[in-house]
Formats: sequence, C-alpha cells, structure tokens
Amino acid sequence: MIRSMTGYGREELNVEGVKGTLEIRSVNHRFFDFSPKIPRSLLFMEDKLKKITGDVVKRGRIDCFLNLEGEGLTSLGLQVNEDLIRQYKEQLHILKGKYELTGEISIDMVAKLDHAFSITETPKLSSGLTSAVEKAAQRALEQLLSMRESEGEQLKVDLLQRLQSLESIVNLIEAKRDSVINEYKEKIVQRIENYTKEALTEDQQRVYQEVALLAEKGDISEEVTRLYSHITQFHTLLKQGGVVGRTLDFIVQEFHREINTIGSKSNDPELSNQVVKMKSEIEKIKEQVQNIE
Repeated sequence: MIRSMTGYGREELNVEGVKGTLEIRSVNHRFFDFSPKIPRSLLFMEDKLKKITGDVVKRGRIDCFLNLEGEGLTSLGLQVNEDLIRQYKEQLHILKGKYELTGEISIDMVAKLDHAFSITETPKLSSGLTSAVEKAAQRALEQLLSMRESEGEQLKVDLLQRLQSLESIVNLIEAKRDSVINEYKEKIVQRIENYTKEALTEDQQRVYQEVALLAEKGDISEEVTRLYSHITQFHTLLKQGGVVGRTLDFIVQEFHREINTIGSKSNDPELSNQVVKMKSEIEKIKEQVQNIE
C-alpha cells in the first residue's frame, strides 16, 4: 500500500491521578526525523517513543507532543535548612547580648525566617504512567497510519491518471520518430550547403553516408524506449507499495532526463509542444511523489 508522509493522531490518557494528551504529527522529510516535546520528568522515554514510532513510520518528520497534568505527576516535600537556622540562632543570640535585647527565640520566629523552609517537588514516575504513555502513543500512531494510508491511496489514483496521460504523450512522440530523423538530416545538409556554398548532388554518396550517420544521433528511439520502461517501473512500484517514495523520485528525474534529450533533438513545433506537455505532467507527478513515504 502507498502511504503519504502527512498524518495526525491524538490520544488521551488518564491514569493514577494524571490526565493528558499525546499528539503525533508527520510531514514530508527525506528521512526519518523524530522530534519529541515531552515533560522533563519523562525525557527518559524519548528513545522508547522513537522506537515505537520508527516501527510504524519509515520516512517523514515526526513531531510528538505529550502534555500531562495532575497531582499524580509529582509529590511535595518539605526541606528544612538546618544550617541556615543554626546561623540565624547564633546571630540572634549575639545581637541579644550586644544590644541587651529581651525575649526568647521561639518556633514562631523560626517559622518566619527567610529560606529556612522550602517545598520541593519530586516526579512520581510509576510504571502505570509510563505504560499508559506507551499505549497512548501506539493508538495515536494507528490513527496517523490510517490517515497516511488513506491519503496515499488518493495519491496513487492521481499518479495512475497522470501516468496514463504521460504514456499517451509518449505514443504521440514515438509517432514523430521518422520526421525527427529527417529533420535532423535536412538540418545537417543545409549546414553543409551553407558552408560549401553549393547544393549537394545525389552522386555525392560519401557525404550522404556521413549525413545519415550523423542523422542517427537525432533518433529518439532509445529515449522513447527508456520512457516506456520508466513508466512500467513506476506502475510496478505503485502496485507493490511500501516505502517507495525515494525510488519514485529517482524515476521522475529519469523522466526529465529523457524528455530533455528528445526536446534537444528536434525543431518540430508539434513535437516541441508535446515535450512541453510532458514536462508539465512530470512536474505534477514530482510534486505528488514528494509526499510519498
């Protein structure tokens, strides 16, 4: 099956006092590029999420967004800065004696001291939470894959139609083969006559033999044959499916190469028109191929 590189999946999770969403989005890219955006406390899961995604997606830029909230994410703790409290106490005793102050250092006073106490947050990374994240990623990827396959089928239908149009144009070009050779031959003869300032006669066989050999260079048979071969390969890959985007892109480049050669071999207006039409179709095919995995 042909797959697009564009897709989206979203899954919610709710486990052990934690709620959140996991979203996965993919767009075109030459290779597999995984970009996670997840909470710092779960950074250790990055490789696992990358592997889960890589088992399903072979090409494309993948953005993975994980958003979590809830009491189950962290546990709160009270940190007592005993060394700082000791220094406060010592300094207060010094001030009391130095300035003859009255009163005792009470717990109420200590509780009000700056930085004597602090609240810490510790991540609560239970196996239930990590398992829920993995399952959410798998379900989101199922949605993404379904979207990529659906769009891939649409791309396939469009490409098959364009290939049919392409083949029709190649048929018209092939029909012009003899006229291309004759035009090439006449062009060479005209150049010789312009150079020698006299017309060639039929008995100048040697010259005509050389002209015939040169005219063979204007034969577009090989280019037409290769175009048919490339079209067949393209059909085969579309039928085969799988990760074929880069191979299809290479074939499109070969389309360009052959049609450019054909265009350089003829001055025939009708053939030139067909070459332009074919280039237009090839460009449209190239645009579609860029989105195939």
